[in-house]
Amino acid sequence: MPGTPRVDTAQLMELLAVSLGAYYGDFTEAAARENLTASQGKTLSVLRRGPAAMRVLARTLSCDASNMTGIIDRLEKRGLVHREPSPTDRRVKNVLLTPEGERAVDAIRATMHTTLAGLESLDDAERATLHDLLSRTFAADPDVAPAS
Repeated sequence: MPGTPRVDTAQLMELLAVSLGAYYGDFTEAAARENLTASQGKTLSVLRRGPAAMRVLARTLSCDASNMTGIIDRLEKRGLVHREPSPTDRRVKNVLLTPEGERAVDAIRATMHTTLAGLESLDDAERATLHDLLSRTFAADPDVAPAS
């Protein structure tokens, strides 16, 4: 568009870093209110999209497979997730949210006040534009089901 100032990639990356910092700070506080670490909360959030294999969770969350096992063990002990054999490969264990795990994710999202206020300040057209831009910029992991 004529007259639109050019925003360079470095400026976008800086704004994205600030935005993500605010989001994850808000997320970490909300997860703590549910007696969860940020890693446990992120794991539950990923699983809200659908079941995932342990290796997919480790890759999605950028953590070591042994660390992922510990996270899942603790979540399973609390009744927030359970493991079951993959229907296509019985050697693979998929991790699924339990109803209590879904409640925990919903509670985290409902108490992310800073994030909710920011998103609610957008009108419908701005929300649609943001959704489109984020969808095009950051493609979803094909191994994890889309959010419902």
